[in-house]
Amino acid sequence: MSTTDDQAQSADPAQSWVLNAPGTKNHTYARQISGKIGSVACDVISTRYSTSATGPGRKLRRRTARLTKAAAVAPRPVDKLRPVVRCPSIKYNRRVRAGRGFSLAELKEAGIPKKYAPTIGISVDPRRANLSTESLVLNVERLKAYQARLIIFPRRVGQHKKTDSSKEEVNAHKEEGKVTRKTHSVLPIVNEAREKAIGEIKKSEMGEGESAAYRKLRDARSEARLVGVREKRAKAKDDEATAAKK
Repeated sequence: MSTTDDQAQSADPAQSWVLNAPGTKNHTYARQISGKIGSVACDVISTRYSTSATGPGRKLRRRTARLTKAAAVAPRPVDKLRPVVRCPSIKYNRRVRAGRGFSLAELKEAGIPKKYAPTIGISVDPRRANLSTESLVLNVERLKAYQARLIIFPRRVGQHKKTDSSKEEVNAHKEEGKVTRKTHSVLPIVNEAREKAIGEIKKSEMGEGESAAYRKLRDARSEARLVGVREKRAKAKDDEATAAKK
């Protein structure tokens, strides 16, 4: 596509087609648009833009797939129980989020075998390690709270195992008809408010420290740095005193 001189003269000066030099890297047709601010050249490349009207249809298919999955795994929840972990970096470590899976130490403290945990809806991450006692205690309590709410139905009618819930609990659950579809709705992960997470300590609440603590630290640093020089000086002084006596 190209423009002739007659077409260029008859075209509106505010909107005219400009052809970049052929053979260059960006050989495209550009439209020059004049406005109050100035002229702007924008590349018109049809391959960079795609229009799609399948959004509503895909939304419906995703919703249907979620309902189908929930019906297939019922009465089990559609998601698994995940641990509470801290976000990385100093900037975000005051926030908590859901982790990949519980560590082996947390499962051991809660008394849950690592191979049995995935079968009852608990996610396991064998690579994760607990770097603080606080996270260990928090996730162990989360596992115990999950176990207290957990009701395990027998796989086959009439074949009751030790790990299954009692018949009374199963029957009571069936009569009530209470089924939890999502685990995080029962055991949510909530971040504390900024006012509660970060607090100020008054000077009157602080304990009494040592007097002249900074001076003591500087003296200790100086002694450690000059220990060799002072030993050499003392040894030379003793040698001079011994030589004077002779």
